[in-house]
Amino acid sequence: MNKLKLLLAVFFVLAGVAGFFYLNESAMVIRVLSILIGILSAAIIAKFTTQGKNFYAFCKESSEEIKKVVWPSRKESLQTSGVVFAFVVVMALFLWLIDAALMSLVKLMMNQDA
Repeated sequence: MNKLKLLLAVFFVLAGVAGFFYLNESAMVIRVLSILIGILSAAIIAKFTTQGKNFYAFCKESSEEIKKVVWPSRKESLQTSGVVFAFVVVMALFLWLIDAALMSLVKLMMNQDA
């Protein structure tokens, strides 16, 4: 029965997309509404499958976990961004120095004037 429901959900999505192309003479709002109705119908049907119930439970648990997250303050975000920016600059300079040293070494080994 689950497979039948999922197949019906896929059919509704495809029907919404087909409606989008079938209504090519209509206003864009109606065409987009066709897709949205197809997706909404498919979501409602898919919610009653085992996979849909598991997905709904996962989404509910995820939203509860998001509420537990402690977000950094503006000051902490700016400080962290500053540290990352400084590290990127230092690493770029370090890699530039290594590149320049290796280039000089290769030129020296090939007896080319710098």
